[in-house]
Amino acid sequence: MSVLELYAGPAAYRQIQDEGLHADLFDYMLGASGGPKWFVLAGLDRVIFPQLFAGRDRPIHAIGSSAGAFRFACFAQNDSLAAINRLAERYSHTVYSAKPDAREISLKGWELLDYVLGESGISEILANPIVKAHFIVARCRGWLARESKPLQMSGLLASAGANLLRRRWLSGFYQRYSFGTPGSELHIQDPMGMASYQVPLSDVNLKAALMASGSIPLILEGVQDIPGAPPGMYRDGGIIDYHFDLSFGPMPGLVLYPHFNRRAVPGWFDKSLAYRRPAHSSYDKVLMVVPSAEFIASLPFGKIPDRKDFEQMPAEQRIPYWQKVLSESDRLGEAFSQLLCKRDIASQIRPIGFTR
Repeated sequence: MSVLELYAGPAAYRQIQDEGLHADLFDYMLGASGGPKWFVLAGLDRVIFPQLFAGRDRPIHAIGSSAGAFRFACFAQNDSLAAINRLAERYSHTVYSAKPDAREISLKGWELLDYVLGESGISEILANPIVKAHFIVARCRGWLARESKPLQMSGLLASAGANLLRRRWLSGFYQRYSFGTPGSELHIQDPMGMASYQVPLSDVNLKAALMASGSIPLILEGVQDIPGAPPGMYRDGGIIDYHFDLSFGPMPGLVLYPHFNRRAVPGWFDKSLAYRRPAHSSYDKVLMVVPSAEFIASLPFGKIPDRKDFEQMPAEQRIPYWQKVLSESDRLGEAFSQLLCKRDIASQIRPIGFTR
């Protein structure tokens, strides 16, 4: 059974065909939103973070929203393997009360960050000369900037309706903020023309920006007035950039994108819109590394974890299931390591077919 699949845009395919698959191809990594869906990628992270880019002498930009941001906060720490294992261990064992409110879930999130970052994680991320972490966050406007659930729901419905008509109309409700490592020269290009605002990370805003990137509306509290950024309410970056429809500069390299699904959904509100696809330009230089359908079918319940598991499974069932997925995900890391040694790797790459 093949456990791993590779999908590439045209430019990425041509370069891999010419050069093979190696670390120096890549100047960027992407990490999608998706909460516990990330567990299926943990084995890939355990190989890519500490091994693939070991000894690298030029920056790699790691751009993530929500769970992707949390992962890349681990990637940029000195001992990235220990950090990603802390994230997997603590997140997978999270338990809430029978009916948790936004305050309880948010407090658990802050505690998770404290555990993952430890005493030195923030300073290590800020000082890392190679791994340049970027956390995507949505600055909210109007009712979405309030903590009242009825007002948030009204704002979400209004923005979902706007997105249904034109994705770029989301800019009337949200602004994309990228909180990045100081001195980073990352450029973000949005084919829909939505602006991107850059804010340097610092020791006083890193934890807040990271928490905001995963603060799902209605589920968690937003993060108010992040230091260094304009005043306002900041929430989950996946609202705008769920699986991404962006391209990056100024560095010329490819984008490595370990993803839990071969389909990339641009924004949170696009999940049910089959016609809403990323632009060709956004995935021209992307290599996606994806668990195969056969691998996913072999997991308990025949699926990858998701946030609904908190509601639909008791902790006594959910935690062993998530632990099994984390363990099985190591097979993906092993398969990726083997692919790096193959000379005919291009023959195993399929074209990305979801773009418009």
